[in-house]
Amino acid sequence: MKTKPEKYFTNISRGFRSTFRSLKYRNYRLFFGGQSLSLIGTWIQRIATPWLVYKLTDSAFLLGLVGFAAQIPTFLIAPLAGVLTDRWNRYRILIFTQIAAMIQALILAILFFLGIIKVWHIVLLSALLGCINAFDTPSRQAFVVQMVEKKEDLGNAIALNSSMVNGARLLGPSIAGMLIAFTGEGICFLINGLSYLFVIASLLFMKIKPITIDKSKSRVLKELREGINYTFGFAPIKYIILLLALVSLMGMPYAVLMPVFAKEILGGGSHTFGFLMGASGLGALTGALYLASRKKVLGLGKIIPLATSIFGLGLLAFSFSRFIALSLVLMVLIGLGMMLQMASSNTILQTIVDEDKRGRVMSFYTMAFMGTAPFGSFLAGGLASSIGAPNTLLVGGIACLAGALYFVRKLPELRKAVRPIYIKLGILPQVSLGIQTVTELAAPPKE
Repeated sequence: MKTKPEKYFTNISRGFRSTFRSLKYRNYRLFFGGQSLSLIGTWIQRIATPWLVYKLTDSAFLLGLVGFAAQIPTFLIAPLAGVLTDRWNRYRILIFTQIAAMIQALILAILFFLGIIKVWHIVLLSALLGCINAFDTPSRQAFVVQMVEKKEDLGNAIALNSSMVNGARLLGPSIAGMLIAFTGEGICFLINGLSYLFVIASLLFMKIKPITIDKSKSRVLKELREGINYTFGFAPIKYIILLLALVSLMGMPYAVLMPVFAKEILGGGSHTFGFLMGASGLGALTGALYLASRKKVLGLGKIIPLATSIFGLGLLAFSFSRFIALSLVLMVLIGLGMMLQMASSNTILQTIVDEDKRGRVMSFYTMAFMGTAPFGSFLAGGLASSIGAPNTLLVGGIACLAGALYFVRKLPELRKAVRPIYIKLGILPQVSLGIQTVTELAAPPKE
């Protein structure tokens, strides 16, 4: 018989194995390791870029313009990229996008070290990275199912992906803040460029089972229309994506305005900016690990509006804060709410979508999450110039709360629509068992 300490450590061990169960798959393990290292570099660059723009211009509007340039290609290209993701080899697309992103970061570093970098360089290269991400994101999202063999572990893999992103988001901004203070932004771009070597190597070491792709498919435009009709003709997918788009448009641009809050509102420097973004990453990492520890997709529908409300209330409170300590706590809540909403939405979509339309649906997910953000960045920059950064966040928080309330009203309808899919997939085993029992009772007895 086990003692209490033994039982305690046994439960911890089981919980740990359950939370990280997707790492038992070799390909996913390689991806997780390579991407974890590479994403630290990505977040270092994400912090360095707006800080450099603000240092060069002192303009909140230009901060919004750079954010717009980085993300508008995703909005324009993502639907087409989704069609091509369903037609092309996702593995090869990922290798190409990682190499292209590495080149983009190294060009930024070279321009900085040569002392010739201008804001228009940053705008142009940000737009280039946006084009790369338009193909990378839906391919990476759809590629998860090729790395994780059992569908019941798909939600765990998606949550671990989110924890990986936000673990890097926790470390990257803090590292970036110190690097900017002691060495300058150029070293941040260089580190990011070199970090892509890890994820490229992890992809090359994978053993991917080839997927048969129907080369004789219909025309691209017809498949695009099919993807649009499927995505916005099925209520659960439609409302999840629309809520995500609203939050991305009105709430996510908080990150674009963080240099203004760090410098003007809270009276800090690059290290304050790094700490604020790091606190958001801590909250997001906490949310991702919570989702990874969940064993079932059931209940995620309730989490989506709850998480959106947490995010909106966090933005409201942050807009009034003038103390660094309080602002850091609120950034943890903002990151928590954002991650819970985004990852829960991703998991449900990946669970209920038809396999042959996965790339297209995930392209609209990408479009909602990243593609509407440029308009939000542009809007936030313009509003901050006229009504101030705090009031801009206040408006965004109110919009997120309104979206959460509307989603709650639609939730019973969405559950009803998803229920047959969950029964078919065995996610509602008790219902499936009941149907099976009734079928067996109704069947004539065997002679």
